[in-house]
Amino acid sequence: MTTGDLNRIADKNIRRHGAVPTFIGYQGFPAAICASVNEEIVHGIPGKRVLKEGDIIKMDVGATIDGFIGDAAISVAVGEASIVAQQLMAATEASLYAGIAAAQPGNRIGDIGAAVQGFAEPRGYGVVRRFVGHGVGRFLHEDPQVPNYGEAGKGQLLRPGMCICIEPMLNLGTPEAIILEDDWTVVTADGELSAHFEHTLAITENGPKILTVHD
Repeated sequence: MTTGDLNRIADKNIRRHGAVPTFIGYQGFPAAICASVNEEIVHGIPGKRVLKEGDIIKMDVGATIDGFIGDAAISVAVGEASIVAQQLMAATEASLYAGIAAAQPGNRIGDIGAAVQGFAEPRGYGVVRRFVGHGVGRFLHEDPQVPNYGEAGKGQLLRPGMCICIEPMLNLGTPEAIILEDDWTVVTADGELSAHFEHTLAITENGPKILTVHD
């Protein structure tokens, strides 16, 4: 299967549920999903790349329905990935949930970043700083920015009614990222593997409510 095949499946299913793919045409992006393989961190353009045994692929998907946007990402193995790759994906997903747990009303944006960073860096992973989470609603990227690093107690206050995306991107090596010549695909500076997970959540009086989780 190619990353382009995955894009066609995603496009069809988003529309089948009465939504439209948010990413198509966003700042010129040509596809319904971002499909980033191995050393590609994020914003990979789906195409002819064939998936192989042991690859890890990051799929970032946006859907708009009734004028509102949901944004989520997942990393999965193609066949049987290496133990190192599996551990990277597990740590990235766990860091996402650490960030979500910190997204309590009355906390601040810095608490989210500090939670993600505090989970990932002691385990030896590089936390990508060039790309961050964001507010979301009627537009894909709204204020505030939601970094995956920071200082607890700093930044904008989290209030009930806010809707944000938390999306840690962890690298096996350096956190540095490079944008390729297509002006979209972002890769690790040292060629090491990267993983990416994301959820959209609402801040409620009772804490964070994940809006893009399986029932």
